[in-house]
Amino acid sequence: MNLYHEEILEHYRHPHHAGTLPDADVIQEEHNPLCGDKLTFYVKFSHNIISDVKFSGEGCAISQATASMLTDEIIGMSIEEIKKLTTKDITNLLGVELGPTRLKCALLSLQGITRAIHHKK
Repeated sequence: MNLYHEEILEHYRHPHHAGTLPDADVIQEEHNPLCGDKLTFYVKFSHNIISDVKFSGEGCAISQATASMLTDEIIGMSIEEIKKLTTKDITNLLGVELGPTRLKCALLSLQGITRAIHHKK
């Protein structure tokens, strides 16, 4: 199985929800010092639902593709639904098995979104 299968490469090359939200309710920055991946999430809430989300960043194909895929998934989700997301949900999104180093890259997005919902005003 090829780690960088086509869907991951497509999200890496043409990420969904890339950019910023000037009126974001929460801005959450994440950094993986082990590999240098950086992500910033811009989250807009409507009550307890994510109504919009954007991200910017740099890093490996796994971290950037996961951010793209996860932002696709979470628009319209409630804070309670997001709190239930797990490592397995992220690996299912990617559709590949990941070693410990790459898993940290993939989980950077989940970490960022989880922290963002905890900072909701």
